[in-house]
Amino acid sequence: MTAGKPGSPVPAVLYRVDEAADALRLSRSALYELIRSGRLRSVKSGRRRLVPVAALAEYVASLETAA
Repeated sequence: MTAGKPGSPVPAVLYRVDEAADALRLSRSALYELIRSGRLRSVKSGRRRLVPVAALAEYVASLETAA
């Protein structure tokens, strides 16, 4: 198993809801509404709701397309 450089950060693949909300500059409740409406993909891991980084990019792309 090959490891990266010691101390180098591992890039995020999944964000917690509060981190995804911060990244999009939205409130947690607005982010949950996007998830409920199907406009933003998310996954569950146990009891945690997580948002893939790719889903954030897809959501932003959909906003740009709609504009």
